[in-house]
Amino acid sequence: MATRFKSPLASGHHSQFHTDSFQRGLARWNHDRLAPGFPDDAARALDRDVRMQRLELAFLDELRTEVRDEAAAVPTDPQGFIAWFEGLERTGPGQHDPLFDWLEHESSLDDLKWYLTQEAAGEAGFDDLVAMTQVRVPDRAKLELARNYWDEMGRGNAKGMHGPMLHYVVGALGLEPHIETTVWESLALANAMTAMAANRSYAWHSIGALGVIELTAPARSGATARGMRRLGLDAKTRRYFDLHAVLDVKHSEEWNKEAIVPLVSDEREGTRRAIAMAEGALIRLRCGERCFERYRATLWK
Repeated sequence: MATRFKSPLASGHHSQFHTDSFQRGLARWNHDRLAPGFPDDAARALDRDVRMQRLELAFLDELRTEVRDEAAAVPTDPQGFIAWFEGLERTGPGQHDPLFDWLEHESSLDDLKWYLTQEAAGEAGFDDLVAMTQVRVPDRAKLELARNYWDEMGRGNAKGMHGPMLHYVVGALGLEPHIETTVWESLALANAMTAMAANRSYAWHSIGALGVIELTAPARSGATARGMRRLGLDAKTRRYFDLHAVLDVKHSEEWNKEAIVPLVSDEREGTRRAIAMAEGALIRLRCGERCFERYRATLWK
C-alpha cells in the first residue's frame, strides 16, 4: 500500500541513534533511573548516568536538527503561533496516517494486539511526564499542567486513573510488552518524550510535545476504539481509547489557552519559548511518524 507522506526512514539518513541497541539501552536506563531507589545506589549509578545523559542529549540534539529550520519559521506572536500549532492536527508529520483507517476497518485481532503491544511498551507515562515538566514553570501554565495531571490521576479516584486503564488493556488481551521485543521507533518516541521532560533545558520543548499529544490523540484513539469495537472487544477493554477520543479534545483546548498562549505572550522570553515549543511538537510528531511507518511496514505484508 502506498503512503501519503515522505518517509524519514527512506531519506537515506543513517543515525547511530536509529538502532535497536541504542534505543533499548536508553529505554532500560530510563526505567532504572526513574524508579524509586535508595541512597546506597546513588554513587554506583553516577558514572553510568553521566555517560547516558551525554548520549541522551546527543540524541535530542539530532532530533532538533531535523526540525530546527521548520520551527524557526513559525510565527511567534501568540495568535499566529497558536494558529500554526492547532494546524498541526491536520498537517503535522504523521497526522491521519492510513494506518489508523486500516486499524479501524481492516485489521485482524492479532494485528491489533501487535500494534497495542508496541504502543504499551513505548508508553512513557503522560502523568509522569507532566509532573516532571511542570517544575518551576510560570503559575498560569503550572496550574493547567496540574489540572491535566489531576485528570490523569482520575481526580483522586483509582478507578479513573488513566495509566491503570492502559494496564487493563494489556492484561485483558494477554499482551506481553517488553523492551527487547519493541521496535526501536516506538522506544525512540518514549525516550524522546522522557528526555525532554527530564532535562530542564528542554522544559519548553516538553510543553510543546505534551500539548501536541493532547491535540492529535483523539483521532488516533477514536480509530483504535472503533477497531476494537468491530473486533468484538468489550467496553471496559476499549475504555482507555474511548476516553481519550473525547477527553483529550477538551484537554487540548485548555492546554493551548492556559499554558501555551500565556507562555508565548511573555515579553522577555515569549519568542524563544515559542520556537522551543514548536521544536518539541515537531519532534514528537516526527517520532510518531516513524512509528506509524514501521508499524505499516510490519503489518502490511
